[in-house]
Amino acid sequence: TITLQKDNVSNQREHLILLIASMHIRQISKHEQHPKLDDHVLDTTMKKLFKNYKRWCKHLGRKTSLWLPTIQQEVQQRKLLYMGLYLLIWGEAANLRFMPECLCYLFHHMAFELYSVLAGNVSPTTGENVRPSYGGEEAFMKKVVTPICKIVEMEDERSKTIKPKYCHRRNYDDLNAYFWSSDCFRLGWPMRPMLIFSRRGATCASCALLPHHKCVCVCASSWPQSGLGSNSHGGGAGGVDEARQSSYGRQQLVMGQ
Repeated sequence: TITLQKDNVSNQREHLILLIASMHIRQISKHEQHPKLDDHVLDTTMKKLFKNYKRWCKHLGRKTSLWLPTIQQEVQQRKLLYMGLYLLIWGEAANLRFMPECLCYLFHHMAFELYSVLAGNVSPTTGENVRPSYGGEEAFMKKVVTPICKIVEMEDERSKTIKPKYCHRRNYDDLNAYFWSSDCFRLGWPMRPMLIFSRRGATCASCALLPHHKCVCVCASSWPQSGLGSNSHGGGAGGVDEARQSSYGRQQLVMGQ
């Protein structure tokens, strides 16, 4: 499996236990205590945790990676694994928590790999059992989080070389907006983060139509035509305002506050 930091694993294990315990207290009365984990409590916790991920998949026209086994006895354990995986990604993402749709992208691929590994699927490329795309000590931090953070740093440095206008600068929200477009799947898995910059110099309809607003593009003056153009800047499940308002609120959701 992909390796994560040991302290993060310990922290998120406790985090998940407390989330479920908190939901259990709210859902089950003292007179109805059960010796086993209640399925309704687990489903409610899972629904709350993956609300944004499912909305992201729906907006991009993708099926979720929350595949469940056909054997009923294994369903509850698989749900716990999916929730644990998401919290592990969130816990080790550092400042990428300000890019919630980016985390959805990471989870989407890692959850599918988890399902494939547990199901014993065979890779059509290698002819062998599916294995995680990233391996090695603390692979997630070194090979996933760090490269994306470097892209953010590069964009910040680039912004310092242009005119000091706010509309020309891009931050976490603007980079996160890229993951509201189906073009984000061009990054592939394993990821090729430098493709985020591959559309430099393209024409951006949003910039032309909204010259006095900050253009929410991940590449210099280019927003892919994916239904998030000028007519959807302020509305719809995938509107840019929707993407912008997300970071703090969704962090609080994960933290159970």
